[in-house]
Amino acid sequence: MNLYPLLRPLLFSLDPEIAHEVTLKLLNAAYKSGLSKLIYPKIDHKPVKIMGLEFKNPVGLAAGLDKNGDYIDALAALGFGFVEIGTVTPRPQPGNPKPRLFRLPEHQAIINRMGFNNLGVDHLLTQIKQSGYSGILGINIGKNFDTPIEHAADDYLIGLRKAYTSASYITINISSPNTKNLRQLQQGDEVKALISTLKEEQLKLQQQHGKYVPLALKIAPDLTADEISHIARLLLEFEIDGVIATNTTVARDQIADHPLAHEAGGLSGAPVKEQSTFVVRGLAAELNGKIPIIAAGGILTAADAQEKLAEGAALVQIYSGLIYRGPQLIEDIVKSL
Repeated sequence: MNLYPLLRPLLFSLDPEIAHEVTLKLLNAAYKSGLSKLIYPKIDHKPVKIMGLEFKNPVGLAAGLDKNGDYIDALAALGFGFVEIGTVTPRPQPGNPKPRLFRLPEHQAIINRMGFNNLGVDHLLTQIKQSGYSGILGINIGKNFDTPIEHAADDYLIGLRKAYTSASYITINISSPNTKNLRQLQQGDEVKALISTLKEEQLKLQQQHGKYVPLALKIAPDLTADEISHIARLLLEFEIDGVIATNTTVARDQIADHPLAHEAGGLSGAPVKEQSTFVVRGLAAELNGKIPIIAAGGILTAADAQEKLAEGAALVQIYSGLIYRGPQLIEDIVKSL
């Protein structure tokens, strides 16, 4: 029963950030009342094994929708093969001033400059403990906005240590355009130093807890072929377990004629599809199947997902596609495989 086409006009009549909260609360109410089982189709089991983990199907929820882990069970009930929560920072922070979320329906796109608004890693861990979800859970970690870039590794280490035993895998987010200088961590020696530090800590934590939790690096779509090649070589050198391609874009060429094109922030949805696929293709050529790629960016149809998988991705994640198409998109993608 696909109710989303009926609800979408109402939700799109609201401010985007209010609509976001209302939608999550409605999903939670449906889950807690048992309606989820009646409303959402049972998604076929199409397992994929990567990073030493078995995903029940290759369609995941991208980070950003549930930053605090408040709605894990309700979102999982939609049929995702895995759920990624966050981005979470060591300390709570309010994010950027409002308005900071904009819809561009003509382009099936969203601009956000949320700025890692979240209640901090301790709150997120409490929410995980209270959740009944037993599937694959990714925790996406970032740095606080007021932590100097030269001390960014300290924040990632805090996130890694705290999230380690609660996560199926941990994502290192160095590609959000909404935290000042964060993307600098993708460049040259800085990305090498960060990856080296976190890999070393991961191996220490494995010894300490007797459990290996994979690390994935989330990168931007706004990378040149040389930058993609450099990051791929470092992923191989330090044996990072996975890479997520990609985050949102700062480019505006696809929406140059839109009245909101001047708004600062990361652009997601259909306009980022081609650049995101370019990054997936570049990584696949460099990694040669040695490190799995999780593709995100511009997946609004089953055909979009199939294209990413054909270019070398092992899994896909959706966010804007969920906003524009609703939960039906998950079933469509899984059925098409």
